[in-house]
Amino acid sequence: MKLKCIPADFQVDELITSLRSNGGGFALYLLTKQSIGTLEAIDHIVNRWNIPRSQIAWAGLKDRHARTSQYVTIKGGPRQGMQAGQVDLKFLGYATRPVHPRDIVSNRFTVVIRDMDAAEITAAKQTLAEAERDGLPNYFDEQRFGSLGESGVFIAQPWCKGDYEKALWLALAEHNVHDRPDEREQKKILREHWGKWPEAKAALARSHTRSVITYLADKPIKPDFKRALALVRQDLRSLWLAAYQSHLWNQMLAAVLEANCRPEDLKRQRIARQDLPFFTALPPEHRGWMLDFQMPLPSARLHLEPGDLKDLIDDVMQAEGMELREVRVKFPRDAFFSRGERPAIFRPEELQHDTAPDELYPGRSKLTLKFTLRRGSYATIFVKRITGLAMEAEEEEEETPAEGAE
Repeated sequence: MKLKCIPADFQVDELITSLRSNGGGFALYLLTKQSIGTLEAIDHIVNRWNIPRSQIAWAGLKDRHARTSQYVTIKGGPRQGMQAGQVDLKFLGYATRPVHPRDIVSNRFTVVIRDMDAAEITAAKQTLAEAERDGLPNYFDEQRFGSLGESGVFIAQPWCKGDYEKALWLALAEHNVHDRPDEREQKKILREHWGKWPEAKAALARSHTRSVITYLADKPIKPDFKRALALVRQDLRSLWLAAYQSHLWNQMLAAVLEANCRPEDLKRQRIARQDLPFFTALPPEHRGWMLDFQMPLPSARLHLEPGDLKDLIDDVMQAEGMELREVRVKFPRDAFFSRGERPAIFRPEELQHDTAPDELYPGRSKLTLKFTLRRGSYATIFVKRITGLAMEAEEEEEETPAEGAE
């Protein structure tokens, strides 16, 4: 089996309902792109129109190795579209506010799985029937964990514990397989010169990282790592917190499944270096409440009554070497953990599937899936469950911002 052989094999269309082009100060556009990430597409817009990045808003990050469409707003943006290589921007009108992640109702997917034999097609159809019946674990997938470096330590963990130097080192110096060549070189310089801030500053090219190191170089005898971490872009710091909270939530869901599903009904898939359980069937005695279960996002503001869920979360936190009360950020105040709940199980909606001869692999078959997922669920989880294959991590996703700060 093969995934994403060509961009058209993975198509995503963002669906929103609450934002309308009925007048206002924010230009609304439909961004269609292929073989390029959302953030790279935004860079094209910034450079072409010379617009401050802070004036541009988007609801979510879409896959790079795909053909995707999503909505973008620009404060005071021009009444025109734009075409630049793999980026097409269609002007839709003006709205009264910027687009927000909460505007996404769902995403519509078309996924083509190629190079399949008859046995693989049969197994995939059986899995599709299981997914339609019982759904799938609503894990956060690899896209959420792009900031996790080679040590496997999440940046937010030492940050929560007040070890600002370690958090900064993980963020700026640790090797990450997703680093671009220039980032790899920059991190190598920092690893070699860590603690020698004037030398590190002199060796680095001009960049956001260099500006953070410049702050440390100004006071090399007693560096203020706490404030240096606060100089890192706020959007990056928010992603670090989201990644760690998502990791904890995944561990909580894994514990729920292991406690309530029959061992013979569990198979494991790897996500962010963890082998997490996926069910082939929900036990009849637990099926009702599990399909409806909304599991809270872990943070220090989560207060639970004594019981099974609290015991489970306490066990997860103990395995992390943390307590739930420590899942909070003391400084700075502009980044915080989300609060709320997330469905433990999701079901693909409007699911259709079709098999046909594979034009790219003669003598083999392809399986085309069409389905819709509610905001926050990952199509890659669905595809992993069907194929057993890992999918390449894309851009790091950020969930809807929290209702309030810690």
